[in-house]
Amino acid sequence: MEALLSASPINENSQVEPMKKLFIIGAALLILIVLLVGLFVALSNLGKSANNGGPLQYTYSVIHIYPHDVNAFTEGLVWSDGYLYESTGLYGSSTLRRVDLATGKVLKEFSLGSQYFGEGITIVNDSIIQLTWQEHLGFVYDKASFALLKDFAYSTEGWGLTYNGTYLIMSDGSNHLYFLNPLTFQRVGQVQVLDGSSPVTNINELEYVNGDVFANIFLQQKIAIINIQTGQIKAWIDLTGIQDTSGFNSEMVLNGIAYNNQSNQLFITGKDWPSLFEIKIIPK
Repeated sequence: MEALLSASPINENSQVEPMKKLFIIGAALLILIVLLVGLFVALSNLGKSANNGGPLQYTYSVIHIYPHDVNAFTEGLVWSDGYLYESTGLYGSSTLRRVDLATGKVLKEFSLGSQYFGEGITIVNDSIIQLTWQEHLGFVYDKASFALLKDFAYSTEGWGLTYNGTYLIMSDGSNHLYFLNPLTFQRVGQVQVLDGSSPVTNINELEYVNGDVFANIFLQQKIAIINIQTGQIKAWIDLTGIQDTSGFNSEMVLNGIAYNNQSNQLFITGKDWPSLFEIKIIPK
């Protein structure tokens, strides 16, 4: 037995060395994993920082100033086939208008009943669609003759309206945009409008521009550019000082956006403003 044991001595080093190697390999793999995870997190945070750096900030330059009717309490504005179409508000004074851009002259007008307060408008094919404020009723007109074709109901207030080629997009003064079927006028979706994580309320007149919605914010001298898929504010256009409002009352605010997608012209005005401005937006 002693001979057998002495013939087979235990080599402690032969057992320890493989364990050391396994430990070193394991530690190296663990360090590599930690480094890879850290790199992934860093890249992710970099992407988040780039995406969440806040909305872009724009100001403007004025390309041209056109005359605007000081009795036009502008609630909706749209460009089509060489003319501006405008919806004006106030009970007893609400109208639908076709306007010559160069002169500001009203070429055609339809007056709403005194019980209606005109709001946002848009054009779908050969029809003009107009909202009213608190009457929960919209109107559809023949674009050429302004003949009233039909009306439709909705449950919210009516503020702004635009069309993206598929859906009507409507605002009601809240921080939501609503998507309506342009044939049935039934709501088919909605999106919450946010600046980062903060809700943006008082969304007013709307205009669809190259995939985004431009929106007036009631009582503010700026326009929001909204991603309509996510509801996030992509950019702000600061229009401070574009119109001298020192002699205006508090209701004569910035409101009215129209876009000529053929010439890339952007027009803005306000309620009872004497001017309509063609502007170019530029980074601040």
